[in-house]
Amino acid sequence: MTIPEDDRVPPRAVPENDAGYLEKITQAVFQAGFSWQVIRQKWPNFQAAFAGFDVDRVAEFTAEDVERLVEDKGIVRNGRKIEATIHNARVCQNLIRQHGSFPAYLRSLDGLDYNERAKRFSRQFKFMGPMGAYFFFWSVGEDVPEYHVWRAEQEQSGR
Repeated sequence: MTIPEDDRVPPRAVPENDAGYLEKITQAVFQAGFSWQVIRQKWPNFQAAFAGFDVDRVAEFTAEDVERLVEDKGIVRNGRKIEATIHNARVCQNLIRQHGSFPAYLRSLDGLDYNERAKRFSRQFKFMGPMGAYFFFWSVGEDVPEYHVWRAEQEQSGR
């Protein structure tokens, strides 16, 4: 087991569609600085606020949508993370256009060692650092190093 499965971490499951991948990216973005328990309690509100994470719908969000979401007490009201989610939906759109689906994009990273895969993934998305990438890959069922090994490498490299 990579991460202890309890209330501190999200469930691990392969998303059923591209919206599910955007949802996991968004969880990684919003979890930074919060416990999973806080995010989990608010998650149904996130799902409603972000149109079920429909990639095309979220990619079309405007400045007015950002204003609306910053006022939504049901979610974490961080304007920069809200804007990052919209940006990330647009990145997902482009990757889906290029590769046919988000899982196909992930398969394009196969053959790379974990650190290179995570670096390439993180560069694509806003608010996606090493922990967010690890969280994302782990939560969608991708191969990741054992957490304690990965964490030790992060500490040694000063990340």
